[in-house]
Amino acid sequence: MTTSCYVAALSAMTLLATELGETTDAQAYADLAKRGAAILDTELFNGEYYQQRVQWKELRDQTVVKHVETLATDGTNSELLQLLREEGPRYQYGAGCLSDGAIGLWMAALYGVKTPADQAKTRSTLRSIFKHNFKPDLSDHVCTQRPGYAMGQEPGLILCTWPRGEQPTIPFVYSDEVWTGIEYQVATHLNLEGMVEEGLTLVRAIRSRYEGHVRNPFNEYECGSYYARALASYALLGSLSGFRYSAATQELWFGPKLEARPFRVFFSTASGFGTISLDGDTVAVNVIEGRLQIQSLHLTAGEKTITIPWPVSIAAGETKKIAANRASAAMK
Repeated sequence: MTTSCYVAALSAMTLLATELGETTDAQAYADLAKRGAAILDTELFNGEYYQQRVQWKELRDQTVVKHVETLATDGTNSELLQLLREEGPRYQYGAGCLSDGAIGLWMAALYGVKTPADQAKTRSTLRSIFKHNFKPDLSDHVCTQRPGYAMGQEPGLILCTWPRGEQPTIPFVYSDEVWTGIEYQVATHLNLEGMVEEGLTLVRAIRSRYEGHVRNPFNEYECGSYYARALASYALLGSLSGFRYSAATQELWFGPKLEARPFRVFFSTASGFGTISLDGDTVAVNVIEGRLQIQSLHLTAGEKTITIPWPVSIAAGETKKIAANRASAAMK
């Protein structure tokens, strides 16, 4: 989880440094990102999904070991102390299949930041998360923490499972719970990687639990009412529409993952918001408030992206259209 965030952050810093002309820094960030991705793909991928490697006895500074043991047990609990020496620190997940185990790569994909991580391994991880952690019926699932988030015959995505065994004696807190913020994160990442039906299955599961009779549809509570993590649901718009906009280069990306036509979706940028649609071969951008400056449109279908020059300025109340015949024909 943390290495995916590290690799994604370094990849973003590479782009920022390049934009600012800091070529030396950009190269340093890029090299670090490649080294981090190599560890992610060779040492943390178990053939099915990314997992955690708990480093404990291998630490260079062994004073940390004694310090953690003292903090964890206060020197009085010999049973816990023995467990720590055998398994390492409490609250890890080790060989578990963690639902947000690739969260950094999700953020990078959302923002259009390419990372050196192996995309095939990322997709394998997502498929494994859906396979092992999503339960269409939680009747047989035991959660001794906060079961009210999802329970009984309700569906939900568990935070972590151990399909290969090796579950820590004291795993990370909340590992058996279901959080909508994580469900939306995994759902949108699945969408971005082309596994739309799996992604929408998770969304349907959430909405079935929060449909108004059992839980408030406007308050997906976890760790408190109106908890912020559920706002990951907003990423559904970008993951299903393919919408992304760069104010720096005035480039617009669009590529609906759903086959329904016309396809119409809300968008919001720093300079304006409105709707964008695809109907047949025509892309239409309607600005409701503000202004949107565009120089080019990147229209995506499947694995193919066509770039169309489109120098246009769209003010509030205006709709501009472009017939993407060439792009449509090429993508068919």
